[in-house]
Amino acid sequence: MLDGERMARALIRISHEIVEQHPDQRLALVGIHTRGAILASRLRPLVADISGTDIPLGEVDISLYRDDVATRAAAPVVHSTNLDFDIEGTTVIVVDDVLFTGRTVRAAIDAIFDFGRPRSIRLAVLCDRGHRELPIRPDHVGKNIPTAFDDRVNVRLVETDGEDSISVSHSGAVST
Repeated sequence: MLDGERMARALIRISHEIVEQHPDQRLALVGIHTRGAILASRLRPLVADISGTDIPLGEVDISLYRDDVATRAAAPVVHSTNLDFDIEGTTVIVVDDVLFTGRTVRAAIDAIFDFGRPRSIRLAVLCDRGHRELPIRPDHVGKNIPTAFDDRVNVRLVETDGEDSISVSHSGAVST
């Protein structure tokens, strides 16, 4: 679906949209662990270059905010949440790799509100695959990828996987 070059272009487009849609607002990027945090760290210098201002960067772990935490067989692996800036009055751009049902984003919003009350929360995702279960929509999208509900969107990033790519697995087969 996307190779490294097209992924880089998608992130550049998202960064331009963020700056254009939020002029004169105090912005912060908050990535959802793990790949959303990596993508937020990639977006930060792009947004800063376009806007001419340094932007706070944070990361949030949603493991304990999930609505299925009590029903999961395995204990969640908890990462650190790092929001070491004042979010009061800030437009927080939540960043994630794939938007699916919306439950991960809902959990991230709950976690952010534990740190204060932002001016607003917006959502930037690398891919939107549809199949929402909650009324959540992205404000900034790198690529819309039509999928079946049981497909799997595989996002690979250099930092964790040694390459940048997005593919979709259909019934056990991988297509790119």
